Amino acid sequence: MDPARAARLSLVAALGIMVVWGCNFALTKYILDGVGVGTFLFVRFAVMLVLGAALLAYVFRRQPRRMLPRRADLPRFAAAGLLGHFLHVGIVMWGIDLSTAFSSSLVLTSAPLFTLLILAAMGVERLHARQVAGTLAAFAGIVLFLSDKFAAGFARAGLGDLALLAAAAIFSLYTVISKPLAERYGALMLLAWSLAFGAPPMLLACLPAFLAADLAAVSPALWLALAWAILVSSFLGWLVWTWVNAVRGVARSAPLQYLMPPIAGVVAWLTLGETFTWLKLGAAAVVMAGVAWAQYGARAP
Repeated sequence: MDPARAARLSLVAALGIMVVWGCNFALTKYILDGVGVGTFLFVRFAVMLVLGAALLAYVFRRQPRRMLPRRADLPRFAAAGLLGHFLHVGIVMWGIDLSTAFSSSLVLTSAPLFTLLILAAMGVERLHARQVAGTLAAFAGIVLFLSDKFAAGFARAGLGDLALLAAAAIFSLYTVISKPLAERYGALMLLAWSLAFGAPPMLLACLPAFLAADLAAVSPALWLALAWAILVSSFLGWLVWTWVNAVRGVARSAPLQYLMPPIAGVVAWLTLGETFTWLKLGAAAVVMAGVAWAQYGARAP
């Protein structure tokens, strides 16, 4: 594909994924309230594992050897699977269950900060004064946003937000680790093989919850929400986001995640009845401004 056309398509695809993922926070709250974290994770990973393997087999049906990655890359695939799928997704679902849709989306927006710090630690980028200032401002905004929760004690919602902060750091590490694999093998190979390493431990961990679930009582609307969350937001979303990172680069694609909190906030307000104080809205603005300042700190924002 022509690089200019690929760049335009990747931007459109990235914006579409941000809308889907922004809406997905409220949808995930609805699903978790209906079936629980363990059952949702088991169904999600079982379906994605099968879909990934089936699509990979279909695409390379005439050249089956191309489905196999090089042996030297298997440890990186394993790390990507355990970090990006087992740890990141598992912690995110647990954190969202303990928090709110808007709060979850805002805390996860800190991922570009961790990406920047990881790249700096690896020697890929050198931190500038503006980047340091932006990073500190963003973390201060997160503390301000969560201040009311911690003022009342270590509430369950506060624990969920801290878990989401850890998940954001893990996703940043996954992004850096997986980028060479995406460039070498493509989005489908990365998704299918990272799931091959990340899905089995998750399925084992969530099997008891799945067996104990009363799936016969699940409503058609909840099944439809599950299908959308797994097929569109998760499976297709991971494929598209991996391709976007490969085309645009991690540094250019990461700032688009700033779009998720406003979308998630509006959807949560409309569907879940979430309300936001001026303190929270101001703190959210500080967080996103700090992340943007850190992301573009090497030049004038």
